[in-house]
Amino acid sequence: MPRVLRAVGSLWLVAVVLVLWELVARNAELLAFPPPTEIVESMKRLWLTEPAARLWLNDAALSNFSASVSRLLIGWVLAGVVGVVVGVALGRSPLLFRFVDPLVQFARAIPPPMLLAFFMALFGIGPRMQISLIVFGIIWPILINACEGARQVDRQHLDTARVFGLSGRERLFRIILPSAMPKIFAGLRVSLSLALILMVISELVGSTDGIGFQLLDAQRSFDMTGVWAGIVLLGVLGYVLNSGFLAVERRVLSWHRSAKQTT
Repeated sequence: MPRVLRAVGSLWLVAVVLVLWELVARNAELLAFPPPTEIVESMKRLWLTEPAARLWLNDAALSNFSASVSRLLIGWVLAGVVGVVVGVALGRSPLLFRFVDPLVQFARAIPPPMLLAFFMALFGIGPRMQISLIVFGIIWPILINACEGARQVDRQHLDTARVFGLSGRERLFRIILPSAMPKIFAGLRVSLSLALILMVISELVGSTDGIGFQLLDAQRSFDMTGVWAGIVLLGVLGYVLNSGFLAVERRVLSWHRSAKQTT
């Protein structure tokens, strides 16, 4: 019941914000601040012109949405795999950590957009450049959290595993990774939000499709309702991705929360 009340309260808050936005925008008559009703009309005009059998999505929507989401997810998965593997290796090897940590701290301090020219020269204009930028920009929260999680494994658990004769591989999959999983999921969640931002940035430069490209096209045409339609779409996409991730996290880490509640 409290969850239902919170959901209803959130919906009321959204409704109030939209009504205030509509009133202020109508009265102010600012070109850069269109009312929500005009933004919705622009979204219909840009993307929702087909029958319900196609979920109202036209060809432009399907091609641009699929291009953006595929780049985001491919970059996120690649960063997740590499970040977890390298992070756990660093966390379990103090010697390796001492040598590699300065390089990690240096690389993660570089703003990813500053490397756009480098990735364009390396891979050319296209998906490889965009995915590479996403991977470089989002791998650090995953790697650092995986490293911290692997370093914080309870020594008693590892000693007990050795007493019972568990191999190194069994200790990795039965003790180290499960113990590090909460930290890993925290890094994955942060990186998912960063991936959405870098997806847009990579599509603003050297792209012929995607949500970011449509945003840039609308800006060049001085179509402010189109710009706001893209912004709203990105907000909805971010909300959906975050909600889906949290649902998976709750299911995967249910044992962890249950264990904490019983201790």
